[in-house]
Amino acid sequence: MSGAHLSVQNVSWRPRKRAPLVLHPTSFEVGTGRVLGVVGPNGAGKSTLLRLLYRFQTPSTGQVMIDGQDLWAMPARQAACQVAAVLQEQPAAFGLTVREIVTLGRTPHQHGFAKAGAGDDLFINRVIALLDLTSFAHRSFGTLSGGERQRVMVARALAQDPKILILDEPTNHLDIRHQLEVLALIRQLDLTIIVSLHDLNMAANICDDVLVLEDGHPRGFGAPHDLLTEALVSQTFRIDARRETLAPSDTNHLSFHLPIH
Repeated sequence: MSGAHLSVQNVSWRPRKRAPLVLHPTSFEVGTGRVLGVVGPNGAGKSTLLRLLYRFQTPSTGQVMIDGQDLWAMPARQAACQVAAVLQEQPAAFGLTVREIVTLGRTPHQHGFAKAGAGDDLFINRVIALLDLTSFAHRSFGTLSGGERQRVMVARALAQDPKILILDEPTNHLDIRHQLEVLALIRQLDLTIIVSLHDLNMAANICDDVLVLEDGHPRGFGAPHDLLTEALVSQTFRIDARRETLAPSDTNHLSFHLPIH
C-alpha cells in the first residue's frame, strides 16, 4: 500500500442548478502519506466534501486531482483503485460472511468474470489479520456488533489497495479499545488518509493537517495545534473552548464549555 498526492481545487456542490451551495469553494492539498482531518459542527459540509472525493457526488465547480490526474475524468474502475471509503452507514450484508465482504474490495482489480486468484487471497488474508478479524472470517456479517462491522468495512476498503482512504467518522459504534486500535491503524498505514471527526482532540493527535468547515464554508486549513486555537474553535462551534496543559505529560488539550450569558 502506498499513498498519493491529493489536490482539491475550488470544489463546491449544490444539489441542482440555482439551488444554494451546500459546500462553498474549497481548496487544499494533502501530501503523500499524510492524514487530513475534516472537522466542523453538524451540517458544516464534512460529509458533502467527502462524497466529492470518493465520487459519489459530482462537484459543481472545481477539480479533485490525484497525483496530477483528474479523479472525475478517470474510468470508474481506475478511480476505485485510487480511492476507497468507509462510511458511517453500513450496508445490508444479505447473508455474506466477513471474508466474502472483504473480498468484494478486490473487485476493481479483477476483469470480466474472473474470480479472486491466489494473490488476491494472500492480500485478503493480510488485511483480515491487520484488522484482527481472523476469528470472524467465516461468520455472517449480520451476527456482528456495530464495532465489529465497522472493522470489516475498513478491511474491505483496504482490500481495494487504494492510494487514498476516506473515513467518515470511523470511530462511531466502536468501544474505547477499538477506537484506539483504529486510530493506531490510521497512523501506521502508508496511505493518504482523509478522515472526518467530531472529536477535536482526537483530530489533533492523529492528523498532520486539519480543515475546519462551518456552514459549508472553509474556515481554516493547517497544522492542528496552530489552527485549532481557542478563538477559532469557540467561534466555529459556538462554545467556550479553552486550551489546557495536562500533567504529567504536558500535552495540550482543548476543553469545551457552554458560554455564560
